[in-house]
Amino acid sequence: MKTLPVGKLKAQFSEVLELVKHGESFGIIYGKKKKPIAMIIPYVDKEEIKERKIGILDEKYKLKIDENFKFVDCR
Repeated sequence: MKTLPVGKLKAQFSEVLELVKHGESFGIIYGKKKKPIAMIIPYVDKEEIKERKIGILDEKYKLKIDENFKFVDCR
């Protein structure tokens, strides 16, 4: 991932978007301290996402998470 300050992003926005279309990611930095504030990443359509492999058990078991599954904050 490359990083760009806001001014450079504004000046090269079209070029950055072309690189993002081809899979590259960019971090956006801002201010004198060059603090990271955002990221530009390629869009991934849910239809294109393949099933996740589960390591050494791939092809032996299938993992399915129910639509009604809820994450619980354990803090």
